[in-house]
Amino acid sequence: MAQSDRSDVIASAAAGDEVAFQRIIAEHHDDMRRVCTYVTRDAVLAEEAVHAAWAIAWKKIGSVREPSSLRPWLMTVAVNELKRLLRKNKRRAQIEVKADATGVPGGIDPATGVDSLDLRTAVDRLDPDDRALLGMRYVAGFNANELAAVTGKSPAATRQRLKRLLDRLREDLA
Repeated sequence: MAQSDRSDVIASAAAGDEVAFQRIIAEHHDDMRRVCTYVTRDAVLAEEAVHAAWAIAWKKIGSVREPSSLRPWLMTVAVNELKRLLRKNKRRAQIEVKADATGVPGGIDPATGVDSLDLRTAVDRLDPDDRALLGMRYVAGFNANELAAVTGKSPAATRQRLKRLLDRLREDLA
């Protein structure tokens, strides 16, 4: 969507135009869901967070002043809703055993899956804010300026935080 189109769509959605808001949803829903799923590893909880984020976005879309800040703003709303749901569900945590989806008798060959399991375990040890930052960068493709808008830090400080996170992951995987 072009910058002028985006500005018009945001203004229309803020005025109550449901079709304009549906255009915004169509453009951003998948990225929001992917990042939330990356943060929580629970597709159902991620989808719940994104749906809650859309309800908030509908009410507050008028607070978006710059069209370029829409995407980071929406992602922030979704991640904040996800963190709220994680806190709410923390007391009711359940252990889930995932079935082997390979269909291969005996399951996945441990020699081929160790690296991805190690990375997943290392990422899972990060707090949700750090996983959200990594998800927005590497899942949704945010650049340093967009990440800075989300975190409230400068692009340089955001790049430094990402570097530290990646260094920590490399150290954990070594």
